[in-house]
Amino acid sequence: MAEKFDNLEEHLEKFVENIRQLGIIVSDFQPSSQTGLNQKLNFMITGLQDIDKCRQQLHDINVPLEAFEYIDQGRNPQLYTKECLERALAKNEQVKGKIDTMMKFKSLLISELTKVFPEEMAKYKAIHGDDPPS
Repeated sequence: MAEKFDNLEEHLEKFVENIRQLGIIVSDFQPSSQTGLNQKLNFMITGLQDIDKCRQQLHDINVPLEAFEYIDQGRNPQLYTKECLERALAKNEQVKGKIDTMMKFKSLLISELTKVFPEEMAKYKAIHGDDPPS
């Protein structure tokens, strides 16, 4: 899989360099540079075709749109991954807190119900195998 990404990266780097050179030719265009311009345009078309071939190899890769927004804003897309992980950790802590609270509530509820309804709770514990939490 890594070689597919390396191949795409190589083609993109060549394409970007070709576009840079094309920009130089166009910015200082002279009639004598028409041949070079035509050649760079043909290289650009070939480069786009090469990139399209790479796209077909990577059709099963999904990139979140937010990652592209980071790139558009001039930010490192790896920050997107970092922030996603931080949000996941925060949510994990939040859910863990809710689970702990529910477990304490269950324990307290079973304890209080056992005091009020000892026979029924003995049957409940026999069915569910719930030992009173300590």
